[in-house]
Amino acid sequence: MTGKDALLTAFDRLFEKTAAKLHVHCSEEEKADAKRSFTARFSAALDIAGEVTVPEIPAEVMTAMERSIEHLSPAQVVGYLAAIPLAQQAQEMLRTIAYRAAEQRLLEHLASQAEDKYGGN
Repeated sequence: MTGKDALLTAFDRLFEKTAAKLHVHCSEEEKADAKRSFTARFSAALDIAGEVTVPEIPAEVMTAMERSIEHLSPAQVVGYLAAIPLAQQAQEMLRTIAYRAAEQRLLEHLASQAEDKYGGN
């Protein structure tokens, strides 16, 4: 089994556990959509995990993850849901900041080369 397979199997199990906790019924199509969304969001990590052969995620690890879902309070669930769009926005802002910083370093590097080459001060 690849790491990707193990993670996707764990996702299925945790999805079911979470749906039961929230008393939400999802059709097979909705579950498939959720899994596609998860796969798209974490594609880089899943691609890397797909290159590694691993055993199945140990039962005690899965149990611990399921237990963490069981112990979520309603306020924690709401907090996690509220954080999702903020995390996505923060990621976009960080990407923009990193791009601008790289752009600035490139300009500084080019200016430095021009000064060295053409005798600037």
